[in-house]
Amino acid sequence: MIFDTIIRGGTVATASDTFSCDIGIKGGKITALGANLGADLGAATEIVDATGLLVLPGGIDSHVHIAQPSGPGIVMADDFASATRSAAFGGNTMVLPFAMQQKGESLREVVKDYHKKADGQCYIDVSFHLIIADASDAVLGQELPALVHDGYTSFKVFMTYEGLALSDMEMLKVMSVARETGAMVMVHAENYDAIRFLTDRLEQAGKTETKYHGTSRPIAVEREATHRAISLAELIDVPIMIVHVSNREAMDEIARARSRGLKIYGETCPQYLMLTESDMDGLNMEGAKYVCSPPPRDKESQRACWEGLQQGIFSLFSSDHCPFRYDDPQGKLAPKGKTSFRWVPNGIPGVETRLPILFSEGVGKGRLTLNEFVALTSTNHAKTYGLYPKKGTIAVGSDADIALWDPKRKETISQSLMHGGTDYTPYEGIAVTGWPVSTMVRGKFVVRDGKLVGALGGGDYVPREKSELAKARETR
Repeated sequence: MIFDTIIRGGTVATASDTFSCDIGIKGGKITALGANLGADLGAATEIVDATGLLVLPGGIDSHVHIAQPSGPGIVMADDFASATRSAAFGGNTMVLPFAMQQKGESLREVVKDYHKKADGQCYIDVSFHLIIADASDAVLGQELPALVHDGYTSFKVFMTYEGLALSDMEMLKVMSVARETGAMVMVHAENYDAIRFLTDRLEQAGKTETKYHGTSRPIAVEREATHRAISLAELIDVPIMIVHVSNREAMDEIARARSRGLKIYGETCPQYLMLTESDMDGLNMEGAKYVCSPPPRDKESQRACWEGLQQGIFSLFSSDHCPFRYDDPQGKLAPKGKTSFRWVPNGIPGVETRLPILFSEGVGKGRLTLNEFVALTSTNHAKTYGLYPKKGTIAVGSDADIALWDPKRKETISQSLMHGGTDYTPYEGIAVTGWPVSTMVRGKFVVRDGKLVGALGGGDYVPREKSELAKARETR
C-alpha cells in the first residue's frame, strides 16, 4: 500500500495500551499499524519522524462555549476561528460547543444560525450539543426528536441562570424525550432559587465585590441540585452527565447513584484542580478573571476532584471554555459588573491549557497513567457523545486525528503563548512538563512544530451517532 503519511518512531498510547509502532495514514484514515511500515522507498508521500515523542489520539474537548449569546452588551471573546485555532495548539482535534436556544426561539433555527457561524471557520472538527431553554410542546414533540435523528445526539439543561433554568417538570419532560430518542442529557446542577436568595442577601449587606461570587454559590447549592437531577433521572430511567463538578459532596451524590446501578456520569475541569476561591479576591476587579460557575472551591475540593478522576467517578475532563476578554467593557470589566459580582460575565478560557495541565499534574506527578490521561481527555468523550471509534482512538479505520507530544518539554503557561481571543489566561505562571508540539486532523497537520500550518475551513462539522452510554437500563 502507498500511504499518504507514515508517522514513525514514536510511542503510541491509547486508553488501554502503550506500544511502539508506525502509523500509516491514507485518505484521512488510519489504515495500518505496524513495524517498519513503508520500508520500501516511495511507500509514503511523507514520513514524519516522531522519535522521542508520544503519539496520542487528538484531544476532544466536549464542553466549550464559542460565539454564544452572553447577555446585553457582553461579547464572547472567541469565534469559531480563534477558538478552534487555540484548541489545535492545545493538542485538540475536535471540540463540541453548544447551539443555545433562548426563550421563544425555534430550536431548528438556532441550529441553522449556529452552523452559519461555524461553516468554513474551523481549523479542527466540531459537533454541536443543544441547549434547551424553552421546553415547549413544539420543541419537545417535534424539533428535538428530529434533531436527535439528524445527529445532534446530546443536549444540555440548566438548573440555574435567568432565562435558562428549567423547572423540575420541564427537566422531566426533556429527560423523557432523551429516553425515547436515545440522547445524552448534560446537566448544569446548581439551585437557582438558592443562588438568587443568597445573592440578594449579599447585595443588601453591601457585599458586592467579585469575591462574593463564590459565597453566593456554595457547595450546598451544587450538592442539592446534583441530588435532585439524579433523582429526576432515576424517575425516568435515563442516563445523565453531571458537568463541571467542583467538590466532594456533589461527587458523593454521583458515586452513591452509581452504587445503586444508575447510569450517572461525571465531568470535572482544570479550574477545580488548579484554582481556589481566593483567586476571586483580587483588587481592582482582578478577581473577575476567575469568575465561573460553579466557582473554584478550596484545597480540599481540589484533592477530592483528583480522587474523582482517579476513581472513575469522573469519566470526562473538559475545559468548560467560556472566554471573555478581561480589559474590555464588553467582557469582564463590563460596567454593571463593577456594581456587583452578579453581573460579571461568567466563565473563563481554558481550551488551550486543558491538556498540558492534566498531563503535567496528572501523568507527570504520578496521579494518572498515560492511558487514563488519553481516556479522560479523548476516548471517553468520543464514547459518551457518539463519536467512537471514528474519533478518540488510534486504530485501523479511525480518523487520523493525532497529537504529537514532547513529554519532557517544560513551559510556563502565559498569555503570550496562547492563540485564542482572550487577553488573559487564568493559569498564568503555572509551570508544566509535557507539551503538544503538532496536531493532525484527518491526516493533515493543523499545527506542526508549534506553527499553524492548517487552513481555516479545514475542520468539518461531524454528525454523531447515539451513544451506547446513553441507553437506558430497562426496556419498557
